[in-house]
Order: sequence, then structure tokens, then C-alpha cells
Amino acid sequence: MRLSDTEERRTKIIINSVILVIALYGMSQRDYVFQKTSIAERVIIDLMAPVQNMVMSFQRGISSYVEHYVANLNASKENLNLKVKISDLQNEMFSYQEAIKESDRLRELIKYGEQIERKKIVARVVSWDSADDYKVVRINRGLKDGVRLQSVVTSAEGLVGYVYRLTDHFADVITILDANNRVDGVVERLRSHGIVEGYSRGRCIMKYVNRTEPIILNDLVLTAGLGNVYPKGLKIGYISRIERESYGITQHVEITPLVNFSKLEDVLVLVYEQEEHKQLEWKALEEQLNSNTEVKR
Repeated sequence: MRLSDTEERRTKIIINSVILVIALYGMSQRDYVFQKTSIAERVIIDLMAPVQNMVMSFQRGISSYVEHYVANLNASKENLNLKVKISDLQNEMFSYQEAIKESDRLRELIKYGEQIERKKIVARVVSWDSADDYKVVRINRGLKDGVRLQSVVTSAEGLVGYVYRLTDHFADVITILDANNRVDGVVERLRSHGIVEGYSRGRCIMKYVNRTEPIILNDLVLTAGLGNVYPKGLKIGYISRIERESYGITQHVEITPLVNFSKLEDVLVLVYEQEEHKQLEWKALEEQLNSNTEVKR
């Protein structure tokens, strides 16, 4: 008996489904393949496994060390570059600070020199005498710059000395700390006269001050303008010690200069022309004559 088309199609579907179920069941029940190892193989595996582990650990350590070394090397280079930049910035900042300080010093020096009617030359101290007592200093200006012998040298604080030796580009200044440098001085408060010379321990002594003069400590001493070298009114220092003895006609007077010679850097050279020098000589003589006349009266 012939089956209809519908029944034949249904029969095929049922048969195919049964075959698929059987196949899936067979796959789920399949045994996995296991390989049995011999005693020799197990021995080799037991011996080689630790060695392989050590090799792998060594490789990982080398790799980690290289990575850290490269990272540290890069960090060290970067750190070194940063240190160089910081050092450059610090040097640059220090240069700016020094330039500001120098500008302030020069400004004070020029302002101080405005009161003095002489040609002015700004100079810098480049060395001191080898004895370190600051009796002689050297400045970086000479004949080519207009400096002349016996030119007065001062700072914004007070009198330094005068030029006694000269070259084309440098000048040596004998300071008021040298006993050979004699300055006509006057006590500002009393107008008492004396001769200021270098003494010892960075001090000066004021000679020929009458014992009856009532000078006191911290009296200011100025240049008197006599002697045709130093102009009148330059500050020299303060009286720091007085000894009045029961005999004699003078008193021992010590002066501490206003200038700190150990820190002296910039100075002002006061230059006068020859004609001006002659006028100063006549003026000094006239003042001395007038002073003597008043004393006689």
C-alpha cells in the first residue's frame, strides 16, 4: 500500500529525529583518551619541571629587572635634567639679585656724589693689599678713564682715601687706615680741628686735639678741606675712644671709619682739573688766614 506524501514526510522527520538523538547520546558517552606515562617519563618530568620553573622565573626576573632599570635610567636622566634646570634658574636668580644690589649701591653712590662739585668716575674695587689690613685697595679705573694722581676716592658711607699710584687701566688707593695718609679733620659738633691718620685694628687716630675740647663719644668727624686734597665735608667716622690724661696739651682720640673696608665694592673717584686745583689752594690759604685773624682778635 502506497503512503501518501504527507505521511511519508512525517515518517522522514521522525526517523531523522531518532538518528540525531542517538548520535548526541553517543557523543555524550564517549570516553576521553588518556596517555599512560612510563616510569622513565615520570622521572624526566619530575626532574625537568623544577628546572623549567627556574628558567621561567629567571626570564621573568631578567625581564622585570630590565624594565625597572630602563625606567630608573629614564627617571635618573630626567632627574639630572631637572637638577641642571634648577641650578641654572638659581644662578640666573642670583645674578638678578646681585644686579639689583649693585644698582642700588650705584644709585646711592651717584646720589651721594651729586653734592660734590668735581668730576666723578664710578669704579669697582678689584683687590686689596696682601696684609688684609685694607691699607691699600686697587680699583678698575686708570689714566685712560680720566683718573689722576691724588684723586679723592669715597663711597656712599664715607671717605676711602686717595689715588697714589696709577696705570692706564688701574689705580691704587691708599686708604685712611694707612698711617701715611693724613687727613685734616674737624669734629662736626664743635668744629675742633685735628689730623686723622691710620692707627690699628681698622681704626684711625685724630691727633693734635686740644685737651680742653669737650668732645664726646660718637661725635662725627668730617674732612676740613685743608691740604688741597680732600674736599670739605666728607664723612670720615665717629669718635669711638677718648683718653684724657692729667698732663699734656692734647688728648688721645680714636675714630672708627664709617666705611666697612672688608665689604667695600663700589667707589666714586673725585677728579679735579689743574686749574681747579690752583683755585682750591688759594681758597684754602684764604680760609686759613681768616681763621688766624679771628683767633688773634
